[in-house]
Amino acid sequence: MMEQAPKHIVVIGGGFAGLNLLLRLGNRPGYLVTLVDKNNYNFFPPLLYQVATGFLDPSSICYPFRLFLRGKKNVRFRMAALSKVVPAENKVILSNGELYYDYLVLATGAESNFFGINSVAANAIPMKTMSDALFMRNALLERLEEACRSQDLARMDTLATIVIAGAGPTGVELAGMFAEMRKNIVAKDYPELTGKRIGGIYLVDALQTVLAPMSGKSQHYARTTLEKMGVRLKLGVGVRSYDAEEVLFSDGTSINAGTLIWAAGVKAQSFEGLSPATYGRGGRMTVDDFNRVLDSDNIFALGDTCYQITDPAFPNGHPQLAQVAIQQARNLGDNLLRQPDNWRPFRYRDKGSMAIIGRNKAVADITHPRMHFNGIMAWLAWAFIHVMSLLNFRNRLRTISNWGVTYFTKDQYFRMILEPYEKPKN
Repeated sequence: MMEQAPKHIVVIGGGFAGLNLLLRLGNRPGYLVTLVDKNNYNFFPPLLYQVATGFLDPSSICYPFRLFLRGKKNVRFRMAALSKVVPAENKVILSNGELYYDYLVLATGAESNFFGINSVAANAIPMKTMSDALFMRNALLERLEEACRSQDLARMDTLATIVIAGAGPTGVELAGMFAEMRKNIVAKDYPELTGKRIGGIYLVDALQTVLAPMSGKSQHYARTTLEKMGVRLKLGVGVRSYDAEEVLFSDGTSINAGTLIWAAGVKAQSFEGLSPATYGRGGRMTVDDFNRVLDSDNIFALGDTCYQITDPAFPNGHPQLAQVAIQQARNLGDNLLRQPDNWRPFRYRDKGSMAIIGRNKAVADITHPRMHFNGIMAWLAWAFIHVMSLLNFRNRLRTISNWGVTYFTKDQYFRMILEPYEKPKN
């Protein structure tokens, strides 16, 4: 009797969803899995801003895919970007070749949404990738150095002013981090700027509150805490344009700022070859109960890239959170290991949400049982959950070590301007 060839599952994207699916399928007989990602490493997005502000080094939150895949004999890795899907041929065209699949899983996450504002797309700093984080760290440090050299107070003020668009968890965490840096680091390490009353940290959002998805108690605590830390809130207005010097808002006001950080929205990636009817709200791919893409039998979408409205508790789609991606991946992995008539529909179990604001300052909303807490207890819970969510023990140890030094010294040591070197052409 001829042995049946293993089914080939191609997974595009090695984020929360992609890696959790691999954990379910690794070393399972009857399956060959190929992970495709444009990077050769996984990184932990919730702590990306700490790399951008110099509180963590990249190795604390990154891990090579090939090291992660050691011991998983049925899993392969291809470093490539997805260019096109050819459903009729069960084929994907990559930036460096082609792959045929029995099942295709799209877990490509989300990218920054600039809402068609070209000047913002050209000049603002997004916060979605490791490259974004390193670029932001370099840019912030370079602007501080330029401000120290300048003899023009107005120019110094512009260079030292930071506007953060988007008052969700990322925006709030960035604003709090910058406020602490201004107090504990800039005042000590940049004497040229001391006493000149320049610069400012602005947190901007089109909504009338910060941390809109969280409870009223969390919103109130976050707002009052940020204001006490010196962050200036500008709520109920959106960004209209930015020319690298001036941020213009929808109410006609403006702020001179050398840095605009964009944390105001995300959108899913779209791919050639899939029907336009596939895409729903926010450019996300519409999927059924089992995360199967609309009008497809063997293409699935997970996490931020999918739009699922079949979950009774979330008729308008799930929030774009890590827990959604993780739970969807685990459910799909289990389904692929079952007979199709035994597949289980996905139902999201909301565990709650939290955000850190600064040293000993955080908020947490727990869903079951429903409760809220803030301050140092929420800060410790946030730190524990984020450390334990890192990929391996080495990442956890490095992060705890860096945080420990920062906590007791109120300082950070990764404030180096490191730019890629390009070998000169002969």
